[in-house]
Amino acid sequence: MRNEFAKMRHLRVGLLAAVLAIGVFVVTAATGLTNPSFDTATPDSWNALLGSMASGVGLVAPLVLAVLASRQVDVEHRGSGWLLAATAGVTGGQLCRAKLVTLAIVVTAATVAASAAMAGLGLLVGVTAPVPLGRWLGFTAAVVTVNLVVLAVQVLLSAHVENQLVGIGVGLLGTILALFGASVPTWLTHLTPWGYYSLSRPAAYHGHDLVAVSPWYGSIAALAVVAAVGVVVITARLDRQEA
Repeated sequence: MRNEFAKMRHLRVGLLAAVLAIGVFVVTAATGLTNPSFDTATPDSWNALLGSMASGVGLVAPLVLAVLASRQVDVEHRGSGWLLAATAGVTGGQLCRAKLVTLAIVVTAATVAASAAMAGLGLLVGVTAPVPLGRWLGFTAAVVTVNLVVLAVQVLLSAHVENQLVGIGVGLLGTILALFGASVPTWLTHLTPWGYYSLSRPAAYHGHDLVAVSPWYGSIAALAVVAAVGVVVITARLDRQEA
């Protein structure tokens, strides 16, 4: 893991993590503060910000996560890193797990930072209603979980497919799936990891009113379990492969 963090300094991973946090913040602020439901004297302001942040994450995260995974893995493809690691006694599966854990730390920090910044912005512009702390923390945990699952998919894809344009293309497709997740039947959104961005939404329109809704915590937890099992199984297979 120390090696992976060292590689990050040369791959500008910190800059990409900043793009993730700032991008989500800017999109959320631009849409949330201009939402007709935003009124600093009512709790609707928090619904507007939470709903806008859900959309902002779905718009920004899939592609940035694809680029993060691609940069961290492509260095091994281009520099015979898999072979060098194998000669040092590190299997492909171990290397993938190290990349995933280190990137997960960075992505979690960026996601939490964006969420905290949005809560701070709401207070800064004068929203007088109490912060719905439980909903805010629950939404943040749900988004972090979905981000990490998508990150795992992108890391494994980048490790298996040397052409990194494939992973970037999947990230673009994921953006589309995330944005349109709220417009399709719920059972369809359960079929891809990117659909879970819409399932994490903590506010939605009922008619003309923006109201609080509960994210699909059970479905998101199940996705996390499936993803964890998938990572273990797939990286275990990489452990048995020759570099």
